[in-house]
Amino acid sequence: MADIVVMGAGICGSASATLLAEDGHDVVVLERDRAGLPPSGPEAWRGWSRHGVAQFRGPHWLHPGGRAVLDSHLPQVKNALAAEGALTYNMLGPLPPPIAGSGPQPGDERFTTLTARRPVLEQAVAGVAEKVADVRRGVAVAELLTGPSDIAGVPHVAGVRTATGERITADLVVDATGRRSVLPGRLDAIGARPVIEEAESSGFFYYSRYFHEPGGPPPARAGLVSPLGTISLLYLPADNQTWSVTVHMSSRDTAMREVRRTDVWTNLVSSCPLHAHLLEGEPITDVLANSGTVDRYRRFVVDGLPVATGIVAVGDAWACTNPSSGRGMTLGLRHAVRLRDAVRAASGAPGRLVEMFDATTEAELVPWYRATLSVDRDRQAEIDALIDGRPVPPPGDETASRWRDLAVAMAYDPDLFRGFLDTIAVLDLPETVLDRPGLFDRVRTIARSEPRLQLPGPTREELLELVA
Repeated sequence: MADIVVMGAGICGSASATLLAEDGHDVVVLERDRAGLPPSGPEAWRGWSRHGVAQFRGPHWLHPGGRAVLDSHLPQVKNALAAEGALTYNMLGPLPPPIAGSGPQPGDERFTTLTARRPVLEQAVAGVAEKVADVRRGVAVAELLTGPSDIAGVPHVAGVRTATGERITADLVVDATGRRSVLPGRLDAIGARPVIEEAESSGFFYYSRYFHEPGGPPPARAGLVSPLGTISLLYLPADNQTWSVTVHMSSRDTAMREVRRTDVWTNLVSSCPLHAHLLEGEPITDVLANSGTVDRYRRFVVDGLPVATGIVAVGDAWACTNPSSGRGMTLGLRHAVRLRDAVRAASGAPGRLVEMFDATTEAELVPWYRATLSVDRDRQAEIDALIDGRPVPPPGDETASRWRDLAVAMAYDPDLFRGFLDTIAVLDLPETVLDRPGLFDRVRTIARSEPRLQLPGPTREELLELVA
């Protein structure tokens, strides 16, 4: 049994704490935000103050891949979510028109998820964590404490000092502080070598609004993410008869900035035939803007050696991407499970723990980061070309090229559509899907003979008129 400190009581921190505590460890969770846990999900939405969480009231989505983690490892969280009004939703429908008449297939239930607005989901996850771990809110970490090294020349973290001066010793410290994690600086302060870090702007802005209707979210008439030329629309059904609609656009598209105005935003969504009906509910927020998102990746093993032992990072504190793909919570939950597994397997050896967790992260999670980055860059290049009136450039790498072909072919073949959705739903990596026997031959044949399915929506000129 180990003493473990988790920094951050968000979704990944609370899930990590629950998994580790249920494995028999003594877990203390330190959360800098003071506000206590609301008694219910709806109350969390109405009044929970979580200044330390980026995009706390922005649209979030738990993919079927995340639901599978709850089924297998956190069933009590799934039950708590259901009790708070989370929505059970199957991402399979509607099918594209060329395959709309095809029937269900065995295994389609894998596309079912359980989803909710971020405050509601976090309230459920944190409520479970508070039953098994010592969660202390309003406690900020000031610095890392060090102890005798496990590996010669490598600092060993032996706990934390809080902003009030309290020293909390630990066998393991887990950074679950999200996108705003300052772990590289904390490690530098104890003499650790620099971590490997990559970062670039995701290049997107998001303008979202939430709605409520007693009858529940309206049926989707297109995929949850719909590319429409230089913009995309994102529809996310949620808990307690609510849903969100997001206009997703390039941060470089300065002509479209007026979308932040409610009247312009409404006119734009109304002009999209497959999405206008999503406005037929009671608005429960103004238009919420989100910008400045960063694609960032960190690695804490450099040249085969940990930069420090006694500390690991999970979820967005490790890596984060463009939130329009909605993969963050799902991958964060998966990462928390792999941390629990590494702690089990390391048997108290600090260096071995960091190395095992790094190896698993690189093998299972980094490919998701790379794939997301590739597709985002390709989409950004497409948008830039359409804004400038230039031909869309060829894909920048093989991943983007194969994904483009699959995005065309999936509209004409029900099996390819499901393969496409396996990736969207974070069930299988794009490369895993595309490497299925014979699949890419079918993709290439269709992509070379059929046009890309175009969803109805305003032209670039019509968009500019709408925002003028």
